[in-house]
Amino acid sequence: MGYTKSSNPVLSEKIFSATRSESYSETMTVNGTINKIGLLLFFLVAAASYTWGLYNEAMDSSVVLPWLIGGAIVGLILALVTTFKPVWSPYTAPFYALAEGIMLGGLSAMMNASYPGIVIQAVGLTFATLFAMLFAYKTGLIKVTEKFKMGVVAATGGIFIFYMLNWILGMFGIGFNFANDSSLLSIGISLFVVVIAALNLVLDFDFIEKGEQSGAPKYMEWYGAFGLMVTLVWLYVELLRLLSKLARRN
Repeated sequence: MGYTKSSNPVLSEKIFSATRSESYSETMTVNGTINKIGLLLFFLVAAASYTWGLYNEAMDSSVVLPWLIGGAIVGLILALVTTFKPVWSPYTAPFYALAEGIMLGGLSAMMNASYPGIVIQAVGLTFATLFAMLFAYKTGLIKVTEKFKMGVVAATGGIFIFYMLNWILGMFGIGFNFANDSSLLSIGISLFVVVIAALNLVLDFDFIEKGEQSGAPKYMEWYGAFGLMVTLVWLYVELLRLLSKLARRN
């Protein structure tokens, strides 16, 4: 059934279809998923505070760079493992949050040193966007129709391809420089990406709600929380990029 599709690659129809034929004594609930999201955010912030402190103590990017790279690599591996093995999500999701926290703490500290105040702005905008999208979803201002899903899926896929091409070409010194400068075009691209990331939140909410309705197993609360965390991390990083571009124009 298409109602559980999400453009978030870790929240897809295949996940639920694999569990619908079985019955469980305990099933997924929205409230349970919210509790898991709170725990993952706690783990992320706790880990981020460590690498944030490391940088601010040394004021040297070389001190946190290994942590940043290591956190990003471990986070990617755990994300892939969790995606292919949702039943492991009660164990892998917390470690994913810790790894992403280590990466984001170092990145945020370096960005804040270059652009004072940018981190609090990005954090505030991330949570403001989260609650705004939740309000829009719950009140029906944004309806999750099949056309809406297809549009967000297509846009998300296009962004992924664009970033991959930029990364690959960048290794040969011919990347899309216009995407990283502070031009109006670059700012426009970042705004578009932020909007798509925000719309992914709506699909994540819909996935979690439909998971409860379909009687998904209890461990899917961790998986739903993990999927939403992936989107929030993406949104936060894109907001940092956008704010840094705006700061460079001042």
